[in-house]
Amino acid sequence: MTTWNIILLGSIIVLGLKVAGWLVPPKALDHPTVARVSDLLTAALLAALICVQTFGAGQALDVDARLPAVAIAAGLYALRVPFIVVVPVAALVAALIRLFT
Repeated sequence: MTTWNIILLGSIIVLGLKVAGWLVPPKALDHPTVARVSDLLTAALLAALICVQTFGAGQALDVDARLPAVAIAAGLYALRVPFIVVVPVAALVAALIRLFT
């Protein structure tokens, strides 16, 4: 398969999943257990994505300047600092660590 075939196949699969989501009856989604699981699943997937992007380097773990930057960002979020401040501060922390190491 060429790259374009894979892209087209992936696009068709994503479109099919979207259509399948529209076909689910609303009553099925109103159940409290389903609503709770979907809320928790969203947070879990986001946390997993953050971990993979922070620590992953191919098939290995890589702990570098990203770890303290994410820790600072999490701390600032815990203090309810606005997003517009959190991102530059975390980037500055990562840049300073990379500058001195």
